[in-house]
Amino acid sequence: MMVRELMSRPPVTAAPALPLPDAAHLMKSRGIRRLPVLDGETLVGIVTDRDLREAMPSKVSTLSPWEATTRLAAISVEDVMRRSVLTTSEDSDARDAAYTMLQHKVGALPVVDTAGKLVGLLTVSDVLRDYARTPQEANG
Repeated sequence: MMVRELMSRPPVTAAPALPLPDAAHLMKSRGIRRLPVLDGETLVGIVTDRDLREAMPSKVSTLSPWEATTRLAAISVEDVMRRSVLTTSEDSDARDAAYTMLQHKVGALPVVDTAGKLVGLLTVSDVLRDYARTPQEANG
Protein backbone atom coordinates (compact mmCIF):
# COMPACT_ATOMS: atom_id res chain seq x y z
CA MET A 1 0.00 0.00 0.00
CA MET A 2 1.31 3.41 -0.97
CA VAL A 3 1.00 6.64 1.01
CA ARG A 4 -1.09 8.19 -1.81
CA GLU A 5 -3.79 5.58 -1.17
CA LEU A 6 -4.18 6.48 2.50
CA MET A 7 -3.36 10.17 2.85
CA SER A 8 -5.93 12.88 3.43
CA ARG A 9 -6.16 15.46 0.69
CA PRO A 10 -6.26 18.31 0.19
CA PRO A 11 -4.65 19.19 3.49
CA VAL A 12 -6.02 22.02 5.60
CA THR A 13 -3.15 24.47 6.06
CA ALA A 14 -2.30 27.69 7.86
CA ALA A 15 -0.14 30.69 7.09
CA PRO A 16 2.62 31.56 9.58
CA ALA A 17 0.93 34.86 10.49
CA LEU A 18 -2.42 33.26 11.38
CA PRO A 19 -3.34 34.28 14.95
CA LEU A 20 -3.53 31.39 17.42
CA PRO A 21 -7.25 31.84 18.20
CA ASP A 22 -8.00 31.58 14.45
CA ALA A 23 -5.87 28.45 14.14
CA ALA A 24 -7.65 26.89 17.12
CA HIS A 25 -11.04 27.72 15.58
CA LEU A 26 -9.99 26.29 12.21
CA MET A 27 -8.80 23.05 13.77
CA LYS A 28 -11.92 22.67 15.90
CA SER A 29 -14.33 23.47 13.07
CA ARG A 30 -12.63 21.02 10.70
CA GLY A 31 -12.17 18.31 13.35
CA ILE A 32 -8.40 18.10 12.86
CA ARG A 33 -5.45 18.02 15.24
CA ARG A 34 -2.61 19.16 12.97
CA LEU A 35 -2.06 22.08 10.61
CA PRO A 36 0.84 22.14 8.16
CA VAL A 37 2.13 25.71 7.94
CA LEU A 38 2.85 27.07 4.47
CA ASP A 39 4.68 30.21 3.47
CA GLY A 40 3.36 30.52 -0.06
CA GLU A 41 3.72 26.94 -1.31
CA THR A 42 6.68 26.11 0.95
CA LEU A 43 6.16 23.91 4.01
CA VAL A 44 7.77 25.80 6.90
CA GLY A 45 6.32 24.02 9.92
CA ILE A 46 3.46 22.20 11.55
CA VAL A 47 1.30 23.14 14.50
CA THR A 48 -0.67 20.65 16.57
CA ASP A 49 -3.57 20.95 18.96
CA ARG A 50 -1.06 20.23 21.72
CA ASP A 51 1.10 23.19 20.64
CA LEU A 52 -2.00 25.39 20.84
CA ARG A 53 -3.03 24.08 24.27
CA GLU A 54 0.46 24.70 25.63
CA ALA A 55 0.36 28.29 24.37
CA MET A 56 -3.04 29.00 25.95
CA PRO A 57 -3.23 30.76 29.31
CA SER A 58 -3.58 28.46 32.30
CA LYS A 59 -7.00 28.13 33.92
CA VAL A 60 -5.38 29.33 37.14
CA SER A 61 -3.95 32.43 35.43
CA THR A 62 -4.40 35.76 37.19
CA LEU A 63 -5.12 37.42 33.83
CA SER A 64 -8.63 38.66 33.21
CA PRO A 65 -10.43 37.03 30.27
CA TRP A 66 -9.98 40.24 28.29
CA GLU A 67 -6.21 40.35 29.00
CA ALA A 68 -5.84 36.67 28.11
CA THR A 69 -7.73 37.12 24.84
CA THR A 70 -5.71 40.20 23.91
CA ARG A 71 -2.38 38.50 24.61
CA LEU A 72 -3.42 35.33 22.80
CA ALA A 73 -4.45 37.29 19.70
CA ALA A 74 -0.93 38.70 19.53
CA ILE A 75 0.57 35.20 19.19
CA SER A 76 0.71 33.69 15.71
CA VAL A 77 1.13 30.17 14.42
CA GLU A 78 4.79 30.82 13.58
CA ASP A 79 5.46 31.57 17.26
CA VAL A 80 4.47 28.05 18.36
CA MET A 81 4.89 25.84 15.27
CA ARG A 82 7.45 23.09 15.01
CA ARG A 83 9.94 24.05 12.32
CA SER A 84 11.65 20.71 11.91
CA VAL A 85 9.05 18.66 10.05
CA LEU A 86 9.37 15.03 9.01
CA THR A 87 7.73 14.44 5.63
CA THR A 88 6.98 11.56 3.31
CA SER A 89 6.19 11.25 -0.39
CA GLU A 90 3.16 9.95 -2.24
CA ASP A 91 5.24 7.07 -3.61
CA SER A 92 6.48 5.89 -0.21
CA ASP A 93 5.32 2.60 1.21
CA ALA A 94 2.67 3.25 3.85
CA ARG A 95 4.35 0.80 6.24
CA ASP A 96 7.59 2.79 6.04
CA ALA A 97 5.70 6.01 6.77
CA ALA A 98 3.89 4.35 9.69
CA TYR A 99 7.24 3.12 11.03
CA THR A 100 8.64 6.67 10.79
CA MET A 101 5.66 8.04 12.75
CA LEU A 102 6.11 5.34 15.38
CA GLN A 103 9.87 5.82 15.72
CA HIS A 104 9.63 9.61 15.99
CA LYS A 105 6.43 9.62 18.04
CA VAL A 106 4.54 11.90 15.67
CA GLY A 107 0.90 11.61 14.72
CA ALA A 108 1.19 12.77 11.12
CA LEU A 109 3.53 13.25 8.20
CA PRO A 110 2.98 15.96 5.60
CA VAL A 111 3.11 14.42 2.13
CA VAL A 112 5.17 16.35 -0.42
CA ASP A 113 5.65 15.77 -4.14
CA THR A 114 9.00 15.68 -5.93
CA ALA A 115 9.00 19.48 -6.21
CA GLY A 116 8.49 19.79 -2.44
CA LYS A 117 4.87 20.96 -2.75
CA LEU A 118 2.48 19.81 -0.01
CA VAL A 119 -0.10 17.44 -1.51
CA GLY A 120 -1.57 15.68 1.51
CA LEU A 121 -1.24 14.63 5.11
CA LEU A 122 -0.83 11.06 6.37
CA THR A 123 -2.08 10.61 9.93
CA VAL A 124 -2.09 7.72 12.34
CA SER A 125 -5.88 7.71 11.89
CA ASP A 126 -5.44 7.19 8.13
CA VAL A 127 -3.20 4.18 8.78
CA LEU A 128 -5.56 2.74 11.40
CA ARG A 129 -8.57 3.28 9.14
CA ASP A 130 -6.89 1.12 6.50
CA TYR A 131 -5.86 -1.51 9.05
CA ALA A 132 -9.42 -1.72 10.40
CA ARG A 133 -11.08 -2.27 7.01
CA THR A 134 -12.85 -5.57 6.61
CA PRO A 135 -11.69 -7.95 3.86
CA GLN A 136 -14.86 -7.13 1.91
CA GLU A 137 -14.10 -3.40 2.04
CA ALA A 138 -10.51 -3.99 0.96
CA ASN A 139 -11.60 -6.02 -2.10
CA GLY A 140 -14.63 -4.00 -3.10
